[in-house]
Amino acid sequence: MSPRRTVWISGATSGIGKAVAEACHQRGDLLILSARKSGDLDRLHVALGATDALIAPFDLGHTDGLSDMVSRIWKEAGGVDAVVHSGGISQRSRLIDTDPAVDRRMMEVNYFGTLAFTRALLPHMIAAGGGHFAVVTSLMGLFSAPMRSGYAGAKHAMHGWFEALRAEHHGDGIRVTMVSPGFVRTAISLNALTADGTPQGTMDEATDQGISAERCAAAILRGIDRNQALVTPGKKEVLGYWLSRFAPGILRRVARNAKVT
Repeated sequence: MSPRRTVWISGATSGIGKAVAEACHQRGDLLILSARKSGDLDRLHVALGATDALIAPFDLGHTDGLSDMVSRIWKEAGGVDAVVHSGGISQRSRLIDTDPAVDRRMMEVNYFGTLAFTRALLPHMIAAGGGHFAVVTSLMGLFSAPMRSGYAGAKHAMHGWFEALRAEHHGDGIRVTMVSPGFVRTAISLNALTADGTPQGTMDEATDQGISAERCAAAILRGIDRNQALVTPGKKEVLGYWLSRFAPGILRRVARNAKVT
């Protein structure tokens, strides 16, 4: 049994974030739960039965005032041991058809919002002697595929930024686990933005056949426990990562011919 930790989870009310919250609660961790909608957080709080959990609603797309909120929650919780960045949004559209506002939305939520949250926490963690960031990106942060150009761009950027964080603050006790899942059965494709910025509203076949959010959450917590640099939960699609490293030409041919939505 791992010692009780304080874990702050963004995107906590659905998908991977919710599964991480449930798993952490079962382990006995103190939870700080964040998402956009206060009502959804309240319902999750009740469903978990986590009476000592803290609720900290905020929108990754609008992070003004975030530092003050983080300072307040840090004080209330008595510190934070680990952060699971699982909030975000995906995309399904050909790049030539995509409104530039969709690309900006991908960057604002997935990249700049996550960076702002991390920056707000980092001084507190350093002063406390360290902490752990588990950053849920995607296999699209390691290679790219059609219909996900803005999403892949934002996820690639997250890997670059957090690798710099890892190097710069290793001596401060800051640890980073990058989580690059393949297909996970969540609502990510239902909520994915199309070319004009409206949600797709349908489930991708590959997503529907992906691993469970619970299995992904278990991999994330193992990654934190073992201080793994990279975790890639998924099925056969994870082979794409190895092809990107050792046979990129083959991966490009596979991507060109892949059935994607």
